[in-house]
Amino acid sequence: MAPRKQQEIFDATLRLVAERGYDGLTVEGVAERSGVNKTTIYRWWPSKAALLGAALVESDVLGLDSPDTGSLRGDLVALVEEVRRLLTEPPGSDVAVAALGAAVRHPELDVRRFFADRFAREREIFERAVSRGELKASVDPMLIVDLLAGAVWMRAVFRGLRVDDAFATDAVSALLDGV
Repeated sequence: MAPRKQQEIFDATLRLVAERGYDGLTVEGVAERSGVNKTTIYRWWPSKAALLGAALVESDVLGLDSPDTGSLRGDLVALVEEVRRLLTEPPGSDVAVAALGAAVRHPELDVRRFFADRFAREREIFERAVSRGELKASVDPMLIVDLLAGAVWMRAVFRGLRVDDAFATDAVSALLDGV
């Protein structure tokens, strides 16, 4: 399948899940929006869960650029800012909250690949920090990412509070400097 057509299918999938939630997502709806026959979609993805899982990882909408500011602190602030934007600014926020939130109720929607893909890119931050001598090699990078990204999820999604411009710097300082 042509990469452009694949992106159109992924975009249609993510738009539908943002508008209708996971329960309202159908392969037929994606086919109609993307202009592709549903049998073509089923040839590549056997279910709507598989299609959404692929769209989460391969679509540009939820993409992640691993920041490289030259310091661990700067990289972590940039990473938290990116998570904040993802969870608070449409269209990414609508997609992330609908799709990743649905994973709790629908075990067939396996989001481990999404998080593994993101963490593979985030890991570079910690490898660079270790090589610069800013971080001990024994530090668990996933714990740091979970603490920081979890803080954004908690504040923005679960508490429904505004995540202000100082949040990223404050969260990283609380983690690196201690409270």
